[in-house]
Amino acid sequence: MPGINPEVLVWARETAGLSREKAAKALAIGGSKVSGPEMLRRYEHGEKEASRTLIAKMAGVYRRPLLVFYLPSPPAQAERGEDFRTLPEELRIESKGPLDALVRDIYVRQDLVKNVLQDVEEAFPRDYVGSIGFDLEPSIVSKKIADLIGFDLYEFRRYGKPEEAFSYLRKLIEDIGTFVLLIGNLGSHHTNIPVEAFRGFALSDKIAPFIVINDMDAPPARSFTLLHEFSHILMGATGLSGSRAEQKIERYCNDVASLLLLPANELNKKDWHEENIDVLLHKISAFARSINISGSLVAYRLFTSGVIQENTWSALSQKFRELWAAQKAAAKEGRDGSSGPSYYVVRRHKLGGAIVNLVQRTMREGALTATKAGRVLGVKPANVYNLVGTL
Repeated sequence: MPGINPEVLVWARETAGLSREKAAKALAIGGSKVSGPEMLRRYEHGEKEASRTLIAKMAGVYRRPLLVFYLPSPPAQAERGEDFRTLPEELRIESKGPLDALVRDIYVRQDLVKNVLQDVEEAFPRDYVGSIGFDLEPSIVSKKIADLIGFDLYEFRRYGKPEEAFSYLRKLIEDIGTFVLLIGNLGSHHTNIPVEAFRGFALSDKIAPFIVINDMDAPPARSFTLLHEFSHILMGATGLSGSRAEQKIERYCNDVASLLLLPANELNKKDWHEENIDVLLHKISAFARSINISGSLVAYRLFTSGVIQENTWSALSQKFRELWAAQKAAAKEGRDGSSGPSYYVVRRHKLGGAIVNLVQRTMREGALTATKAGRVLGVKPANVYNLVGTL
């Protein structure tokens, strides 16, 4: 094997979003005489040669293939589409490594799915990808989406839980050829990516369009995010979305999604004027729960309709974020060790029926190996059969 270019070691660590201190701790290097960060500095400056064992460890910690470390120089960063997010710099830096790794993983999965569709002669162009532009009013695009996927608002609201309503909407979108995944980390809770840094990702490919939704977000918010990202697909705009919507395209997609889930005429049926913001918060929450959407969506519609001012909307948005954080913390503390759904049931739900069914069918036909299936599904090859069921 050739020697290691120290620049590759620096590149691998920095693109993983790790400081020398965090990387040294994860690699368990250093001792009483030489600290971990100093030891890592020596490797990265070429003062000390890294062993094969350490390089293999780095591959795991930095989430890079082993062979990458033997490249003569750091590779160019792959294009991941546009970044539609507006983030504080510290949050952008903190989330960069995990988010880059997630996006790379999605591109690999999408490429494998596209190839298998071509192998089984099902690579049909999706005409809706890139079919709209900014020239259309958001209300017109909302209507086009409803017609395209066969969305029934009353059916959506009929479900008893937001999760069930989301599953209904997800299936409609998957049925026309877009794959929808729920992913909020790199495989463990230690790598959770905050919703503020990443809410959704749209990969607008004509053959195999992909949508990824951060499952760290509240269940009632996922339907909105799904429609927001699907709007990106219709615009042919590949890229990342965050919680803030300061760019024109993000506000546009927000308007499209919110109008579909909460038509303009429905806002006028209630009296929203309240002196106390906490009373308004309670009223919005109750209304949102009754129609399987988030309180933040209702608040956004009230703001864009001119019913409330921007400062009131901002205050409500912050309160809704705090409520969700408190609910997650309470749920975590309240776990009593009782068993919930099995690993495979949860995994199938996060992957979505479209991709699980495709893998099951193409493996049965011999068009997809267990190794490639595991890569598509994000599991070890040995777990593929349990995940997709009897073949």
